[in-house]
Amino acid sequence: MSDLGVGFKYLARGQRWMTQHGRSYGLGLLPGLVTLVLYVAALAGLVAWSDDFVAWATPFADAWGETWLKLFRGLLRALLFALALFLAVVTFTAVTLLVGQPFYDALSERVDRSRSPDGTAPESGLPLLRDLWISARDSVRVLLRVLLFGVVLFACGFIPVVGQTVVPVLGFCVSGFFLTEELTAVALQRRGIEFKERLVLLKRHRAKVLGFGVPLTLAYLVPFAAVFLMPGAVAGATLMARDLLDEPSVDDVDDVDRPLPA
Repeated sequence: MSDLGVGFKYLARGQRWMTQHGRSYGLGLLPGLVTLVLYVAALAGLVAWSDDFVAWATPFADAWGETWLKLFRGLLRALLFALALFLAVVTFTAVTLLVGQPFYDALSERVDRSRSPDGTAPESGLPLLRDLWISARDSVRVLLRVLLFGVVLFACGFIPVVGQTVVPVLGFCVSGFFLTEELTAVALQRRGIEFKERLVLLKRHRAKVLGFGVPLTLAYLVPFAAVFLMPGAVAGATLMARDLLDEPSVDDVDDVDRPLPA
């Protein structure tokens, strides 16, 4: 349980770090705003077309009584929207990081410099396009895993009692774990740590990862919260990555706020 608290502290420290280094905050918001508009449009479209989709997918229920038909299809619509929301929460970070990779890389590097005893930060040494390709490839790997979990949890949602209690908790844990993977990948990828190695590292510290990711997942359910928390989440994930790798850290040694690249 103590490690859960430690994970949450990284999240809080990241937000506090952003308040202390605020000049870059505005630019850090832009990728999240762009992604938010896209996701809101997609979810609105799902709500508008969910009735037709569910009716098309369940023609066998057309002959049922009106009460059972409405109850069954209403449940399916709710589960469909819950699955879409689950995927949106997990993929929002991946898409936002991809859209704003140069900004978040620069932010993560600055966090590293502020904590490094010699004021330096690891660099990947790769061209931007190569970094973007690696990020996109790894995001697809995460998405495939999330889809697998999502389908299983969606099916388990039909189990009485368990589907309404245990399944939502597991869903938030899965979301929190992979959300943390996406965020820590900003710092870990610069260190040359591959996707599978990152998963092993995070699984070894699962309680800390969930303590960081689950509260953030819950916060992301609040409208627009993801946009405003994203820069601090990247900062907190970088602090976590440093500690998981046992890198030496000190109090901030670089309080000069450098602007992010255009």
